[in-house]
Amino acid sequence: MQSDVSFRRLKQFPQLMWILVFGAFITRGSYYMVWPFLAVILYEKFSLSATEVGLILSSAALVAVFVGFIGGALSDRFGRHQLMYASGILYVISFSLLAQVDTISGYIVVITLCSIATAIWQPPTSALIGDIIRDAKTRELAMQARYFAVNVGSAIGPMLGVRFGLTGQQSSFYITACAFAFLLVLLFWGFSQEKKKQQKLVSLAQEKANKNIGDQQLKEVLLQSEMTEKSPPAKLSQTVKILIQDKVLQCLIAANILCMFIYGQMDTSLIQYLNRAHVPNLLQLISSMIFTNACVIVTSQFVLLRLMAQLTLINRIQIGLVLLACSQLWLAFNPLTFFWGWIGAIIVMSLAEAILFPTMNVHIDRLAPDHLRGAYFGAASFYSLGFALAPLGGGIILDSLGGFWLFIISSALCAVVIYLYSIIESLPRPDFTKTKVPSLADG
Repeated sequence: MQSDVSFRRLKQFPQLMWILVFGAFITRGSYYMVWPFLAVILYEKFSLSATEVGLILSSAALVAVFVGFIGGALSDRFGRHQLMYASGILYVISFSLLAQVDTISGYIVVITLCSIATAIWQPPTSALIGDIIRDAKTRELAMQARYFAVNVGSAIGPMLGVRFGLTGQQSSFYITACAFAFLLVLLFWGFSQEKKKQQKLVSLAQEKANKNIGDQQLKEVLLQSEMTEKSPPAKLSQTVKILIQDKVLQCLIAANILCMFIYGQMDTSLIQYLNRAHVPNLLQLISSMIFTNACVIVTSQFVLLRLMAQLTLINRIQIGLVLLACSQLWLAFNPLTFFWGWIGAIIVMSLAEAILFPTMNVHIDRLAPDHLRGAYFGAASFYSLGFALAPLGGGIILDSLGGFWLFIISSALCAVVIYLYSIIESLPRPDFTKTKVPSLADG
């Protein structure tokens, strides 16, 4: 299926979609003001080794992965907004606590809470886009727009963090807590407006149906409303069963776990490698790399999308993986003191990310049946196993082999991921109608 990147489709975005885009911008911007420097804070405050810092971050992320899967499945059953409210409140609490803790055990607990909040937040948020935008091409543009907003925030956040001296101040975590509190207020208003809009559309559809006035769009609204009211969602056991049967999804998860493991090295292991090597102007280099990463994505994302519009999703992903492998080789051979060499490698990695990350979300959206959308995005949270294992795996490699071999191994893993994507379309998928509860649409 080819992409349609016409920006005229932006006019089809509902109000709630724009809130999600704006929310992604403010929360990610505030997050990147402080979170990338957490590994530095732990090292300087407690003199932890690379492996110990990695173990703390990996343990928290591993717990969050399984919570994210359950949260995605529960959002199919109980509704997206309930899960989003719960995770948003947990965000506010956990980041507020992170601004106050002063012991290693306290950091472990609170970092775990932050990771759980992220894991619960992502699946229902991604699935919500599919709920409120029915057209597949408009939905793809919506996912691209949200990812674009995330990276604008990521570009601005670290620079503001350095500008206002927030990189070493623990109290700066309050900024992220306040950003999520503001987003919760916006979401409450947006959900109420969306509910009123749907009620009006259903009433209009019922009125026209009673008068035998043909309007296909309104008939679809009425049918969707009746299906929602009379068709209970699939049980968790049914959801798990079909996910186990879907070999395409399993291969996709395995490939993307490896991909996220590679990307996860930038957030923790690369920073620790540079820190322990006493690279000059470390904080400036870290913030510059994060800023470069986000700026490249912001400026190239839609250009690359248009250039690759005629390619399949799989082919786009394979091109991104080749670029990712090249960036890892560049990092491996770059001299420690060559500032612009690090920036160049990050540019190549960012081009790969601009292709891969939004395409992965679109891929899951295309694979997921409507009645299991939350569960599939929840299953996609297993990608985060790669991020979860990255600090620990990267820390062990750093301590035992050094930074050169860390990035050589990462480039080799790219080849494995390319192979997995080459076989993915030949794998079997289950019959989704057997897990769907009968509805009016089934006659």
